[in-house]
Amino acid sequence: MAANKKLLFLPGDGIGPEVMRQVRRVIDWMDRKRKITFDVSEGLVGGAAIDAHGVPLSDATLAEALAVDAVMLGAVGGPKWDNPTDYTKRPEAGLLTLRKELGLFANLRPAVVFDALVDASTLKADVIRGLDILIVRELTGGVYFGEPRGITEIGDGERRGVNTQVYTTSEIRRVARVAFELARKRGNKLCSMEKANVMESGLLWRQEVTKLHGEEFQDVELSHMYADNGAMQLLKNPKQFDVIVTDNLFGDILSDEAAMMTGSLGMLPSASLGAPDANGNRKALYEPVHGSAPDIAGRDLANPCATLLSFAMCLRYSFNLDEDAKLIERAIQNVLGGGMRTSDIMAPGMARCSTTVMGDSILRELDKLAS
Repeated sequence: MAANKKLLFLPGDGIGPEVMRQVRRVIDWMDRKRKITFDVSEGLVGGAAIDAHGVPLSDATLAEALAVDAVMLGAVGGPKWDNPTDYTKRPEAGLLTLRKELGLFANLRPAVVFDALVDASTLKADVIRGLDILIVRELTGGVYFGEPRGITEIGDGERRGVNTQVYTTSEIRRVARVAFELARKRGNKLCSMEKANVMESGLLWRQEVTKLHGEEFQDVELSHMYADNGAMQLLKNPKQFDVIVTDNLFGDILSDEAAMMTGSLGMLPSASLGAPDANGNRKALYEPVHGSAPDIAGRDLANPCATLLSFAMCLRYSFNLDEDAKLIERAIQNVLGGGMRTSDIMAPGMARCSTTVMGDSILRELDKLAS
């Protein structure tokens, strides 16, 4: 059977290859049991690419990323490749290049609390039990990219650091449209967060999101919230939210806050999406939120769940295979409910397992669910 679903695997550094190996196993399972075939190629990124090619992302790998339907990335970075004098030669530069060249402007960060991991959070169980929210962060604009920027000498021993927060109508509308569309498929509620009270860019953000809502998405319940209040409300009553859309800076902060509410970075997936083409298909990159964890690399200790959940997001958003995405998510939830734990989510009375054994357990659960 010919595969029409093209995936590029970029395992990267540290624990990246180990967790991505478990995705390969699930893809093989889908080929056998679900009759869904993927055309999977593999390339190098980050430190692995630096070692092989002298750059964190080769032109050939970038060209392949542009040609496939979706990219699955493991993790990049590690002390071996720290380069304080040339940022372009650091592993992270390869990931940033991918995001830029693929035009990935919308970052999706779900924060889901699995029933079995409620006690892993530092928040009270009744606050976060059943939590399922999605933060949509604008990824290619705002203060991280605005000009002018830099550090200048201004005399008398004084220096000035400048970063510019800047957004255009089209940048705001395109990420808000993604958030509205996702809200329609979930709880039909969207909260837009900015600082319209003190920032002109925030005021423009609120105006444009409101305008788009009136033009195309009146069926979605829209609310607005100042981002500082949003940070407080996420801790006070996170279940009031369904989908949150916000800018690059606030999204960076709020998504990390939401991530830690769930209790473990090892459980958190992410997706970065580009603009739809003429056929409605988007360039996309999927990756776990956790880093490369060089201290445990090669020891079969890493938690593969975040990477498998990222693959579930890939099935849902790049290939419209929602039932298969739910199958993977349900298998992971059931395995955790049965007491299996990698070291990062270990708790008293649970069964500690390796990366491979966690993968084995998830595959066995998939067999049960699909039978």
